[in-house]
Amino acid sequence: MSYGSASSIKPIVAEYDANDKAPTFGKVLHYLSIILVVQEYERAVIFRLGRLLQGGARGPGIFFILPCIDTYARVDLRTRTYDVPPQEVLTKDSVTVSVDAVVYYRVSNATVSVANVENAHHSTRLLAQTTLRNTMGTRHLHEILSERQTISGNMRVQLDEATDAWGIKVERVEIKDVRLPVQLQRAMAAEAEAAREARAKVIAAEGEQKASRALREASEVIGDSPAALQLRYLQTLNTISAEKNSTIVFPLPIDLLTYFMKTHEAATLFGNNNQQQLSDMQSSM
Repeated sequence: MSYGSASSIKPIVAEYDANDKAPTFGKVLHYLSIILVVQEYERAVIFRLGRLLQGGARGPGIFFILPCIDTYARVDLRTRTYDVPPQEVLTKDSVTVSVDAVVYYRVSNATVSVANVENAHHSTRLLAQTTLRNTMGTRHLHEILSERQTISGNMRVQLDEATDAWGIKVERVEIKDVRLPVQLQRAMAAEAEAAREARAKVIAAEGEQKASRALREASEVIGDSPAALQLRYLQTLNTISAEKNSTIVFPLPIDLLTYFMKTHEAATLFGNNNQQQLSDMQSSM
């Protein structure tokens, strides 16, 4: 059985070696690759030889990078809370106040937050401080104290528009506290106390006026009906006996007093008539 010459075997061996180089190089890269894992709330932005890898951020789960060729940045997508330090602000009506706030934000686009800005979190925090100062500087003091929800909403819209190019989403802005100078607090307290006293005096005067009108109407009713005074007296006795059971009440009939009053008036009138007759007799003599 003939297997052919040596010259006919060499091209076959050469072709085999050439075809075996490619899979061997791929296997070497595959073995040298590093396996990484990112959590559900994380994303990995990969750069290969300085260029952003196509397909966007990787994750969650397992992904591979090539050593000395790929670099990656891990980005956290969870909401972060930033407590804005107190800012000394001069309001529109020239009052100095200290205002602090809380900003809630998160990374909405991991690739943009890495590629478009050096430090997205630091930039967002500095912008939040500047926006707080600028917003409060265009408001009067009474607006800052009474319209916190409106001011917070306007700040959130401004921050969200500015940080959209950085891949940051501002979810909420809340103004925590507005601290006033001590002298201004005392002045406002004195003003509020004076206003309350003035309203109290007006209310008391109106009550006295209404009470006097009611008493006048009651006196007219009692004057038209003499029995109403006695009924009112009995009602007063009933109230006193119900509220203060230990009080001893001696009822005095009003009719008896009326009889004595009529007798006194008649005696007075009779005495005046007698004196008048005596004076007439003396004058005639």
